[in-house]
Amino acid sequence: MTKPSTLRRILTTDLPVALIVLFAMAPFAWMILTSLTPSALITSSGVSLSPAGWSLDNYWRLIEQTSFLMNMLHSLIIAVGTMLLGLVVAVTAAYAFSRFRFPGRRLLMLQFLLINMFPVVLLILPLFVLMRRFGLLDTHVGLILANSTVAIPFAVWMLTSYVGAIPKSLDEAAMTDGCSRLTTLRRIVLPLMVPGIISTGIYIFITAWNEYLYALTLGGRNVRPVTVAIQTLIGEYQIEWGLLAAGAVVGALPATLLFLFVQRHLIGGMTQGAVKG
Repeated sequence: MTKPSTLRRILTTDLPVALIVLFAMAPFAWMILTSLTPSALITSSGVSLSPAGWSLDNYWRLIEQTSFLMNMLHSLIIAVGTMLLGLVVAVTAAYAFSRFRFPGRRLLMLQFLLINMFPVVLLILPLFVLMRRFGLLDTHVGLILANSTVAIPFAVWMLTSYVGAIPKSLDEAAMTDGCSRLTTLRRIVLPLMVPGIISTGIYIFITAWNEYLYALTLGGRNVRPVTVAIQTLIGEYQIEWGLLAAGAVVGALPATLLFLFVQRHLIGGMTQGAVKG
């Protein structure tokens, strides 16, 4: 086999990949440019492509004239709470599904899969009724529980495959030496699951941070996450495009930085959990 020529590689690989990346990144670049352009300049001449017309005015207005920082705190509490609750339930459930064989195991795993097939909008009304009955509307706890209904099934499926790749002989050796089942999970299995736990936790965090329907329906005046706060920046008669773009940039920044910081663990955990040894 002959090595492909440079021109052929550029036309068949490099150029298509560059076009796909450009197509995917163009909306984000345009959003950043819009956030850096003052509102008066956007109204008069459109988004400024030159650094001479850029300004941080929209970001200062976002911080000083709105409660966006408090909204980000609400989103952080909900995302971290959902991540912790999801991991506690998913780790123990994944270990049980991987290590034990009991009646109804396959049915339960199938139910976890079926939950992910239902659109989120179908679950809003039952969850709203339950939250209202238990007094959890417009609270952090209510939104954490609602987001967990989506996060936990995926986390259980992912971590079950990951635990299944860890040899059972390690558990048997630890229990032979006198460890209980919980001690084996804590001292043997959990350290080996760290990449999978990190990747699953980051997925849950990003999903909860970007969630909109639950935040809009089950939240309210006291608890208003970032996704709902951005929507409130749209006025009835006009749209402050610069302010709206600044809110979108600031709202997406924590999840983006977190993903960039742990992307190696995220990719490694997902690929290892996808292969059953």
